[in-house]
Amino acid sequence: MNIIWARSIVSLLLLALICAAIAAVTSVRTALIIGGLALVAQSLFATYHTQRLWRLLDAPVYGEVPSAPGIWGEIYYRLHKLAKRWHAQVRQVEQQHSRFIQAIQASPNGVAMLDDHDQIEWCNAIAEQHFGLDAKRDLRQHITHLVRHPDFVRYLNSHEYDAMLVMRGMGEKRQNVLSVQAFPYGENRKLVLSADITELERTDAMRRDFVANVSHELKTPLTVLSGFLETMRELPLDQTDRERYLELMDQQASRMRNIVDDLLVLAKLEGNVKPPSDQAIDMRAVISHIREDAATLSGGSHVISFAADDGLTVTGAETEVLSALGNLVTNAIRYTPDGGSIDVAWKQAGKEAVFSVSDTGFGIPAADIPRLTERFYRVDRSRSRDTGGTGLGLAIVKHVLQRHDAILDVKSEEGKGSTFSVRFPSQRTTRRQPAHV
Repeated sequence: MNIIWARSIVSLLLLALICAAIAAVTSVRTALIIGGLALVAQSLFATYHTQRLWRLLDAPVYGEVPSAPGIWGEIYYRLHKLAKRWHAQVRQVEQQHSRFIQAIQASPNGVAMLDDHDQIEWCNAIAEQHFGLDAKRDLRQHITHLVRHPDFVRYLNSHEYDAMLVMRGMGEKRQNVLSVQAFPYGENRKLVLSADITELERTDAMRRDFVANVSHELKTPLTVLSGFLETMRELPLDQTDRERYLELMDQQASRMRNIVDDLLVLAKLEGNVKPPSDQAIDMRAVISHIREDAATLSGGSHVISFAADDGLTVTGAETEVLSALGNLVTNAIRYTPDGGSIDVAWKQAGKEAVFSVSDTGFGIPAADIPRLTERFYRVDRSRSRDTGGTGLGLAIVKHVLQRHDAILDVKSEEGKGSTFSVRFPSQRTTRRQPAHV
């Protein structure tokens, strides 16, 4: 500013000197006229640049500095510099705001901002899905007029936000479960956060069911064993009865051992995050092993046939694949009455490798098929116990197939039997030189 004032004083002094010089060589009247014209010209020049300055202040230009002689050039330069700095600061704030909004939009949780009257100021896309809102349409709408869940209305009006609210029956199909919590901030404003905990609730329910089922499955044989032990301890038994009781006790102990073994296998599969190897499995040995186990389990009570493509194989963990495919054949034998037939096939279908087991057993109701791979799920519990099943076989099959990118397909009709097919994808299917087993 000192430089500007100095330049203004210098300009006035120069004007005064010019007028004095003119007065020295001309008449006073002529000097006054010339001086007046100079002042008018100076005034018009100042007025022009003043108006130009106002226009620039109303609509700043951030490109080149406006040109002007003398003091106005300095004013334009300094204002232009100041405007550029302000413009850069505004752009920085806008970019930070944009990044902040993008970060909230990327959050897996719903975020809704309410004003001091619980009206919606802003919400992200997840909150729109959770509460059925529209960020543009519902702006400045009272949230309890849109989210009319009674628990939510009571929670928001209670002003006690230390604990989370669990809202059930949410979503388009009214099947989702949300956890919601409000956080007061600023001047009576609220930040409402929501999370979809449907899967967490389902997993927790499955865990509770699993513990209850394990307890039940182990309690039954333990009760039988305790009863037999008490009988043998308190009653005089002949050798025949003792041997029969001991055999029954051995069966119950074997059943518990099978349950524990299957639980350990299942736990190992679920806890093994490492994918199976890409090493080719000796499917000839796997099929041969399954055939021998099937003959032993059936004891000649069923007609069992095997049709295998000796050159077809897949990559993965051999012990896991043997366990899964063996479970399917074992189930077919257990749930097929004596005299029934079981057909096992290992073949190539297009680019896939398919292992199928067809039986003429009891069949499965259509409503039960989607739940077959649940742990301890049984279509007929009494029949399952009679056959010695643990209720974990198909759960093991499911986890093995998931690890090998394979798919289980079940077709069944009550009273006519079932077909279980395992489809290994083309990326796991290879061929070897054919050889007879």
